[in-house]
Amino acid sequence: MIYPALATETINGRKIFNANCASCHIGGTNILVEHKTLEKEALAKYLENYDTEPIQAIIHQIQNGKGAMPTFRNKLSDQEIIEAAAYVFQKAEKGWKNE
Repeated sequence: MIYPALATETINGRKIFNANCASCHIGGTNILVEHKTLEKEALAKYLENYDTEPIQAIIHQIQNGKGAMPTFRNKLSDQEIIEAAAYVFQKAEKGWKNE
């Protein structure tokens, strides 16, 4: 399911992602744990409830971290987390292709 209302949030989401996430996840990859990328298939495999609530699953991961990924709960506002999650979701849906 695509969330059209989140489209405007992905503009800021890209900026937030680039400033906070791209150092480990540039282009949807994962420099620390190679197989745990931000590709749709990996998100579905490693994030609980991704198949039913994908954006909420991404939000949960950003807020709480897991394994090598730190929590961003105290670094980003709730709105910034939502915007970053929307950006990751849209990019994953498109296979992280360049724009």
